[in-house]
Amino acid sequence: MRFLFEKDTWQEIYGSIRKNKTRTAITIFGAFWGILLLVGLLGAAKGIENSFNSMFGNFATNSVFMSGSRTSMPFKGFQEGRQISLRLSDVDKIRSEIEGIQFVVPRNATGGQVVHGLKTGNFTIFGDFPLIDEVQKKNLIEGRFINQNDMDENKKVCVISEGVYKELFDRNEEAIGVYIKVSGINYKVVGVYETSQFEGKNNIHIPFSTFKLVYNKGDKFEWMVVTGKEEFDIVQLESDVKLLLKNLHKIHPDDNRAFRGFNLGERIKQVTGFLTGMQFLTWFVGIATLIAGVFAIGNILLITVKERTKEIGIRRALGATPNKVRQQIILESLFLTLLAGSLGIIAGGLVLMLLDNFVEFLVNPTVDIPIVLIAYAVLVFLGTLIGFIPAYMATIVKPIDALREE
Repeated sequence: MRFLFEKDTWQEIYGSIRKNKTRTAITIFGAFWGILLLVGLLGAAKGIENSFNSMFGNFATNSVFMSGSRTSMPFKGFQEGRQISLRLSDVDKIRSEIEGIQFVVPRNATGGQVVHGLKTGNFTIFGDFPLIDEVQKKNLIEGRFINQNDMDENKKVCVISEGVYKELFDRNEEAIGVYIKVSGINYKVVGVYETSQFEGKNNIHIPFSTFKLVYNKGDKFEWMVVTGKEEFDIVQLESDVKLLLKNLHKIHPDDNRAFRGFNLGERIKQVTGFLTGMQFLTWFVGIATLIAGVFAIGNILLITVKERTKEIGIRRALGATPNKVRQQIILESLFLTLLAGSLGIIAGGLVLMLLDNFVEFLVNPTVDIPIVLIAYAVLVFLGTLIGFIPAYMATIVKPIDALREE
């Protein structure tokens, strides 16, 4: 290992690189581009995953949203085009008769003008059960969410999103305990929560019971969130719920338009599969590019050895052993690989910084340091391994033959 610390060793490597600057740049570009591509693609894939998680991360993933629509087929004396309204009794039936249900949460919503002092805005008003906080966890900035006591006493309290707070309140103004006027009725603010990309940024939540009285909804509601237990297939649960509701509302079994639904669990599985495939493709493309870059280093070094045949012959004639020549070539290959890898990692980090600042749909595109180190170690290992080929070619040339080369 002493040759690593010898001045002559590094002077020879420096001289070789300096003599063939263009060739050296071409040599390291393949490996540089390979690790840059790997870091960039892995970071982009992570950014997409983070964006997806920030959108749906607080929601129970095994969920489906369902609402009533109009029938498209006549059935049992009812004409087609009948409007189907969901009722609270439907919720009890779903809970009791369908296995695998974890939560069934009815919801109502309407638009309304909201006033606080001299500031006004039009926001979405949700009538919610406290259970909705289990299905879609609210990250509270301050205060609390709706509770059962609010429901039992039909309290005029509300929980507002961060977006509503910013539009109605001054910066650092206290919101908890303050009354705001929603559609002409005063509500006391009891909580402020972080904005959710999935549900929108300008939302206000009031107790379901209060919403029912204020907006004269009776036992009807607009839609519900059905969440299944993890071990149950949400697609099958959606089918079971729709079949039960068709029986309850006297709808033809083949009528697929009577209820609208959005299966979040199914969509999440699709996106998760896409992300998995993207990560696999990223690794495949990145590693393939790394290997191609390493082979480029080996090929260029073979050419270099060919050009330095006479020089190698002189060194052999002066007493340099085959092992000494072999070590020199392998060290040069290793040095070029380390240089290419280091530059690729630095460039990859800069690319991820640019993506984070200028590409909105990517959220915090990063690559875990252990992954970068593994990729770097693989590159160094392959670079060292490929160096054995030109090193072997350099040692099999006999000194007397090498000195005859022009």
